[in-house]
Amino acid sequence: MVKQEENGKERRSFLLGHGSTRLGFILAVTGSAVGLGNIWKFPYIAGQNGGGAFVLVYLACVALIALPVLMSEILIGRRGRRSPVATMALLGEEEGSSRRWQWVAIVAVFAGILILSYYSVVAGWTLAYVPKALSGIFRDASAQDAVLIFKALTDDWQSVAVAHTVFMAATIALIARGYERFVEKAVSFVVPALLLLLILLAVRGMSSSGFAEGISYLFKPDFSMLTWRSVLHALGQAFFSLSLGIGAVMAYGAYLSNQTSITKTASAVVVADTAIAVLAAIVIFPAVFTNGLNPADGPGLVFVALPLAFHEMAGGVFFATSFFVLLSFAALTSALGLLEPGVAWVVEHSGRTRSQAAMLVGGVIWATGFATIFSFNELAGFRLFGGTLFENIDYLTSNILLPLGGFFITVFAAWVMCRNSTADELGGAGNIYRLWRFFSRWVVPVGILVICAGASGVIA
Repeated sequence: MVKQEENGKERRSFLLGHGSTRLGFILAVTGSAVGLGNIWKFPYIAGQNGGGAFVLVYLACVALIALPVLMSEILIGRRGRRSPVATMALLGEEEGSSRRWQWVAIVAVFAGILILSYYSVVAGWTLAYVPKALSGIFRDASAQDAVLIFKALTDDWQSVAVAHTVFMAATIALIARGYERFVEKAVSFVVPALLLLLILLAVRGMSSSGFAEGISYLFKPDFSMLTWRSVLHALGQAFFSLSLGIGAVMAYGAYLSNQTSITKTASAVVVADTAIAVLAAIVIFPAVFTNGLNPADGPGLVFVALPLAFHEMAGGVFFATSFFVLLSFAALTSALGLLEPGVAWVVEHSGRTRSQAAMLVGGVIWATGFATIFSFNELAGFRLFGGTLFENIDYLTSNILLPLGGFFITVFAAWVMCRNSTADELGGAGNIYRLWRFFSRWVVPVGILVICAGASGVIA
């Protein structure tokens, strides 16, 4: 394991196999970011919010808001060299403010726990699709057949519960034992392999009857479809996809070498994550329009459209099976980043061992996941604030807690931390630093407040 010395005491990294290198950090953070957020969530959220206009706003949110927040979260983590909660408390004192800043990290940890509760259920769907794809069930399936196959899975809550349990058990076991080697090895293979499969599907999709319509839907903005609520969804998706506001990036930053450029590293992660999300959409929407599906069909969109895209390829059974296996591993690396901050917090504040903390936090997440499982069957008719339990948890985390966390993290980095501290972490007070400081002080907080105000109806 990677070890660091702090005040004469040995610290162990359960996050990075080569935490002192830029490549190791990029692989770890990319592994945390690239997963279901890119391939499962981005296409269906884009579909529910009108396509092209949403994608344009999403890209603007990534470049103008998410990137500065990512840099802020990394620099805070590297400056504190502790768990997210301990880092915010320590730096709050060191910078002449208050230990109460730790509550920003506590809320972030809570958000990560809630996200993983439904993320694990969706990952369970992905696991369940591996044997389905291997059986060749999609080989001659129509669009209606694919819809019914997905519905049959989500209706069977016992089967989903088993898959959810298997996924959470694997996540807990890896967290408990230390998983740095797994992350780096898995990401170095899984992400390129997923990228290759998506590229093959995109090329294959160019000959489909719905390609032109799908690409037009994705990239031709219709601003009449755009609402303030859509803009908030775009902002939330940018944070969700990059794992911002949950403490994961801050935890990774604690093990980043002082010689590594935060700006270059953050930019590399953003480019890789965004490219895969957009590529997934390029694959999904032509398949959607080719098969007469509704792009606004929701969380099941990928599980319906992708199998149909694969079955049209030579070797479709092999490629479909490989894809869902790879996506399951990508989901697992992301889940590790979601669980780690909560486990680290419990270890620091309760004196429990890492294994005990992983079982405790993971058990709470596993139990909470049943709210999402039942949202698609037994409690599908139950509505709270106009949505299912899953929809409420997703909205609370993605569109409220993550932007809120990003707001306070950036305010802390740009307004509470002194200029010398932040300039030291970002390589000096040059042009890049001044640009980050301007965006972090003004563009990010004002942008988040305006978007949230618009979505809440304060701005007409």
